[in-house]
Amino acid sequence: MKIALLGYGKMGKVIERIALERGHEIVLRKSSGDSFDGLENADVAIDFSIPHAAVDNITTCINAGVPIISGTTGWLTEYHKMVALCESKNAAFIYGSNFSLGVNLFFELNDYLARMMAKFDQYKASMEEIHHTQKLDKPSGTAISLANAIINHTAYNEWSIENPKADDLYIDVKRTENVPGTHSIFYTSDVDTIEIKHTAHNRDGFAFGAVIAAEWIIGKTGVFNMKDVLGLN
Repeated sequence: MKIALLGYGKMGKVIERIALERGHEIVLRKSSGDSFDGLENADVAIDFSIPHAAVDNITTCINAGVPIISGTTGWLTEYHKMVALCESKNAAFIYGSNFSLGVNLFFELNDYLARMMAKFDQYKASMEEIHHTQKLDKPSGTAISLANAIINHTAYNEWSIENPKADDLYIDVKRTENVPGTHSIFYTSDVDTIEIKHTAHNRDGFAFGAVIAAEWIIGKTGVFNMKDVLGLN
């Protein structure tokens, strides 16, 4: 499989290592400001760039007929436009706020727990999200996915990272050196706290999942997510 890497920072280099270990070839390594020369040779593109570059990267790949896997967060106000473009071009697109197998299992656990806890209004939900200081968006895309699942099943109206109202789900966002990603969900009452937590030890899990998604999407058309890739739907 020939891969175009759109975004050649720390994550891009880990994806490159894992892709090469799995026998794939890198035909384009694009950093900010670089051209798309070489995209025409790619079987699939993997985008781990920066928020303001993601939409251009995804649009270019869809228009070129190259399946695109995007793990960039912070641009989702344009997500529905990308979905519409993909469908109009009969192309292939996967967006994931997190490609880690463990995180996607954590998504399922969070969803199940939220549905169960919705019956017990003596518990107040809250979240904590910790990432490295280079992470540009806050809260993380993973935290937003977790928060939206809780909101879908409970009486919370929206999430907030500061000055939460009574019906807001509060996310405590922290930035600390050398933390790949830690997400915690709390349900707290006067008498106890129920907590679930996912801690990433390094970037390999995110990169491995992105490469698996790239392998999976070859030959397909449509808009998918990691539930499709992992058979969790």
